[in-house]
Amino acid sequence: MLRQEDQAGHLAAGTRALDAAAQPQHRAILTLSCEDRPGIVAAVTTELAAIGANIAESAQFWDRQTNRFFMRIAVQLPSGIGREDLERCLKAPVERFGLKVSLTDGDRKPRILILVSRFDHALLHLLYQIRAGWLQADVVAIVSNHADSARTAELEGIPYHHWPVTKETKAEQEARLLALIQETGAELVILARYMQVFSDGLSKRLYGRAINIHHSFLPSFKGAKPYHQAHERGVKLIGATAHYVTGDLDEGPIIEQETERVTHDLNAEDFVATGRDIESRVLARAVKLHLEARVMLNGHKTVVFR
Repeated sequence: MLRQEDQAGHLAAGTRALDAAAQPQHRAILTLSCEDRPGIVAAVTTELAAIGANIAESAQFWDRQTNRFFMRIAVQLPSGIGREDLERCLKAPVERFGLKVSLTDGDRKPRILILVSRFDHALLHLLYQIRAGWLQADVVAIVSNHADSARTAELEGIPYHHWPVTKETKAEQEARLLALIQETGAELVILARYMQVFSDGLSKRLYGRAINIHHSFLPSFKGAKPYHQAHERGVKLIGATAHYVTGDLDEGPIIEQETERVTHDLNAEDFVATGRDIESRVLARAVKLHLEARVMLNGHKTVVFR
């Protein structure tokens, strides 16, 4: 039997939960990581329930090699419960388990900045998926070292910055890019077949906030016309990888990959066309995963909650 004061407490808690459920809801996404220990999930979800948060999605992973625990929780929050309330309610489990927590507003479209050179297939696919509503994002600017995509930007109503790059102007151009990121509040930089290599300094500044696409399944074919080289060598699988940018060229933590089988009766241009399609799809999926806070860095790797 519950004591009278206990009964009153349970009734009050139930009333608060019902009141919270009746209020307009908004979304938030939490990603958490720490050294693995028993009780993490229970501690976090108990605190979320106490403020009337309803868990819409939950996924977790224990990396046995590093003994690191990763978790993503998407919640519906009552109106009036904001970021400070979430941080306050999670203070106890954060201190107890040493949690590293990231909070994302699930109702706000993230701001993205796209870089492109002459090949515009990945850019066009991103813009289409945004227009179709599959990608929830606001493109704040397109930057290119060529003028080829200026018309595309004009039609989409997106500011276009044509900044040619030479060895002598590279540092200046990167400084302008950082200034533009700060000015626009861009949260993600996307290299949509941008054929310029970031400096180590810029790569470090943007770590975890810049995604690149490249033909990773053709590792032996560097330089110009990799698909033509692959055709000459009789490759049977071609593909692409989307990864975070690091100072090591094309070796950053992998987010998404795809391959497609090719045969001897295809010509080099067929390889190129297949590669374009794969690159566009893989990059768009990686961007979506990142924007929805489904990607967590784990050293040189990623944990991706789908």
